[in-house]
Amino acid sequence: MSYGAAAALQAAVYQRLMADSVLDGLVGSAIYDAAPPGNPGGTYLSIGPETVRDASTKTERGAEHEFSVSVVTDAAGFQAAKAAAVAVSDALTGASLVLARGHLVGLWFLRARARRVEEADVRRIDLFFKARIED
Repeated sequence: MSYGAAAALQAAVYQRLMADSVLDGLVGSAIYDAAPPGNPGGTYLSIGPETVRDASTKTERGAEHEFSVSVVTDAAGFQAAKAAAVAVSDALTGASLVLARGHLVGLWFLRARARRVEEADVRRIDLFFKARIED
């Protein structure tokens, strides 16, 4: 197993989301690797936690990275959040990301969870993806 490509994967995901024209129209440059402090208002994306498992073969070191991208909005209802979530899914599912370290074998959508965060009065959709990387 190798965790060596984790930072490269995060950087490539970030670049892919920042370069997506649909997302640019929906969230602009509000794409973070941690939730911004306070309540920034509007709609933003946060690249979230990951879980990594060994996926080595006899000849290649590799890992499966499960990670999340969260859409958070203070807009009324879920429409704005769902529009951004669809754009995230479209941008990442099956993407051919070029990594600074390692080789991306595949990138798949796993699941999503939409909810209202009562104490913050925001809508949040967490999208979960799996990336298979050979290092």
